[in-house]
Amino acid sequence: MAVSGGDDSAVGWLAAYQAPLVSFVLPIVNGDRQAAEDVVQETMLRGWQHAGELVPEQAGSWLHRVARNVAISTYHRRRGARPREVPLDENTVPPAGDGLDGAVDALLIASALNSLSADHQRVIVELFYRRRPVAEVAALLGIPEGTVRSRCFYGLRVLRKALEDQGITGP
Repeated sequence: MAVSGGDDSAVGWLAAYQAPLVSFVLPIVNGDRQAAEDVVQETMLRGWQHAGELVPEQAGSWLHRVARNVAISTYHRRRGARPREVPLDENTVPPAGDGLDGAVDALLIASALNSLSADHQRVIVELFYRRRPVAEVAALLGIPEGTVRSRCFYGLRVLRKALEDQGITGP
């Protein structure tokens, strides 16, 4: 016996296919549970719309075929047509504003850096501005790694004090 299209009685027998369809679609969408559920939801909607043409006992193969086609269409073809999403690196996003705040900050930091000894200043610049690792800075300056760490610690301490003297407070 066929059920009329869009009839609410079709919802009951269609619901029995929901869990098996999710399991069937999961490998097609590379294990993406949300995508699988979206595909099954679309499949259920199409099953409900065509319920008048379906025989409930034989609807399983039709629903599986529709689910496969929907998964391939929505998941693979559409994703292939879209350019790949690339996460933004926070360092590549330009800061908002006119740049005046950044210029003022740079001047304040440069002034505070000038209050450091040459040894402390060189270590801070190499570690934080040139982003070199401690081992590389030690090799570059010809000093032990422990000395680099020590100069960094005491240099940052003096830098923090100099910035506080200029009215800049830290966290």
